[in-house]
Amino acid sequence: MSSLPWVVSRDWLAANRDEVRLVDVRDAWEYDGIGHIPGAVNVPFDEYRSDGDEDEGKLPGLETWNRLMAEAGVTPEDTLVAYDDTHGVFAARFVVTALNYGHTDVHLMDGDYSAWNREHETTSETPGFDSTDYEGTIPDDRPLISAEAVLDALDDDDTVILDTREDWEYEEGHIPGAQVLDWRDLVDEETRGLKPEAELRDLLDSMGVTPEKRVILYCNTARRISHTYVALRHLGYEHVDFYEGSLTEWEKIDGPVETA
Repeated sequence: MSSLPWVVSRDWLAANRDEVRLVDVRDAWEYDGIGHIPGAVNVPFDEYRSDGDEDEGKLPGLETWNRLMAEAGVTPEDTLVAYDDTHGVFAARFVVTALNYGHTDVHLMDGDYSAWNREHETTSETPGFDSTDYEGTIPDDRPLISAEAVLDALDDDDTVILDTREDWEYEEGHIPGAQVLDWRDLVDEETRGLKPEAELRDLLDSMGVTPEKRVILYCNTARRISHTYVALRHLGYEHVDFYEGSLTEWEKIDGPVETA
């Protein structure tokens, strides 16, 4: 990552918009019909989400990613800031996907389009840009963990496994020993962004999710853990593992499951 924080404020973005490449991950009809932040390019969530076997879990594969970034006029040197209109959960998935394909200078806007629209200008004009020859990579230090590694960590006292789904999903079945932390518990409904840092730290500390612990994240299909991953890294947590396969893969391999 660059010297910028993982999550950048809307006010900072308004003052520095020309220094970054904004990526709007909403559907094209929202981007065109409702409007978007000036200068933002549109890379809809469904386009960097795969149901095939191109890569682990729902990652789209390097070839698809390179094409999407090239078509959006992105270069590997660009500072990217992603946003959506759903408290950042879809945009956080873009951030994690970019990291998995070697684009480290990528950030999440705090809040979403609705929050931006209260305070700052929007437009319906599509920015002009040239396509690029974007070439991402698959780095050796991808923030991914395998099912086998999760199994090995089940009895590790220095590891906290976090289930970022809703309580009822957790109760129906979860990885043994996991704690439930709905990703939305990190979001302030009024600002539509992250809750204040002190409030987040108090919540995490109360669950034993402290910075010195290793944290393993999962949900169903790795969308919701993307937001929690970015939030934890923004707070300075260094040992955060991303189980891309999540419960979908876990159940396929007959991993042990507990019910409430």
